[in-house]
Amino acid sequence: MQSTARVLVTGGAGYIGTHTCIQLLSAGYQLLVLDNFSNSSPEALHRVQAITGIEVPGIEGDINDAALLDRLFEQHAIDAVIHFAGLKAVGESVAQPLRYYHNNVSGTVTLCQAMQRAGVFNLVFSSSATVYGDPATLPIREDFPTSATNPYGRSKLIIEEILGDLYTSDPRWNVALLRYFNPVGAHPSGLIGEDPSDIPNNLMPYIAQVAVGRRERLSVFGSDYPTVDGTGVRDYIHVMDLADGHVRALAWLQQGLGIKAFNLGTGRGYSVLEMLKAFEQACGKTLAYELVARRPGDVASCYADPTLAEQELGWKATLGIEAMCADGWRWQSQNPEGYRS
Repeated sequence: MQSTARVLVTGGAGYIGTHTCIQLLSAGYQLLVLDNFSNSSPEALHRVQAITGIEVPGIEGDINDAALLDRLFEQHAIDAVIHFAGLKAVGESVAQPLRYYHNNVSGTVTLCQAMQRAGVFNLVFSSSATVYGDPATLPIREDFPTSATNPYGRSKLIIEEILGDLYTSDPRWNVALLRYFNPVGAHPSGLIGEDPSDIPNNLMPYIAQVAVGRRERLSVFGSDYPTVDGTGVRDYIHVMDLADGHVRALAWLQQGLGIKAFNLGTGRGYSVLEMLKAFEQACGKTLAYELVARRPGDVASCYADPTLAEQELGWKATLGIEAMCADGWRWQSQNPEGYRS
C-alpha cells in the first residue's frame, strides 16, 4: 500500500502522532508536521528520523494561527491532513474548559477554514471513545448514542458534529472520525513512546513510572466495580496498531465516501489489575499499588466493537497485552526521564 501523497500531520510530535508518522513514512507518504510542542518534544521527531532514516520536516506553530496555516498550504502541495493536535487531559479540561474549547474546537475550525481556502478536503480526525459517555451496553458500536461527561470529551463531540455539518454543506469533504479506545505501548525500538509532561493521566505510563522508580506506587481508583476483580475495565490498544489505523483511513479517504466514524480498539477489555500483572511480567518485578476511591466520571467497563473498521478499512488490531507491556517497558527503561533522558 505505497503512496506518494503529502500529508500535513498536526500534533505530529506527540505520542500517537510520532508512531503514525513512522507508519506513514513506511507506506511511502511524504510528511509535514505542525506542532506547538506544548505537550511534546522536538526530540521525538529526531527519533522518528533515526528509526526511519527519513527526514521529517517539523514546523513549530499553532493550529489557531490562520496565517501560518495558509502559508503551509501555499508552500507545500498537501493532499490530506491528519489532525492530532489537541489538549487531552480530562481533569484539566474540567478546570480549564475555555482553554480546551479554544484549542480543540476553535483550532479545528481554523484548520478546516485553511483547508477549504486551499482546496484540500481529505481529513482524518483524532477523536475518542469518550464521545460515547457511559454506554448502556457493551461492546460499543459506532451507531451508539453519543454524549460527553467532561469538556475534553465534549470538545471531541462538538468537532465531530462540526465536521458532519461541513460535509453536509460541501460533499467534496472526506472525513474519517477515528474514535480511539486506550492507546498504550511504544515503538518496538524503544526510541519513542508516551512521555507525559506532568503526572500521567493514563494507566500505562503511570505503571511504567512506578516500575522505573519515578513514582512510589500506583493508585487504583475504585475496587468495587461490577467487573472481574472490581477494578475498571478498558480496551487497551497497542499504539502501533492504532498508527496502522490512520494509514488505512487515509487510503479509505481516496474512495470519496464522505464522512464516517470508526472505532479503533481490540474488542476486549482488561482490568487495571490485569494490566498491572502483565506489566510486572514484562519488567520482571513486583509493583506497589493501593486501592483508593473511585474517580468521579469513571465508568466500570468500556470496550469496542471494531467490526466496522475491519470491514471498511481492512484494519484489525494484531498486538496483544504482552507486546503492549513489553514495548512500553522497553521505552520507559531505556528513557527513564522520557525525551529529557
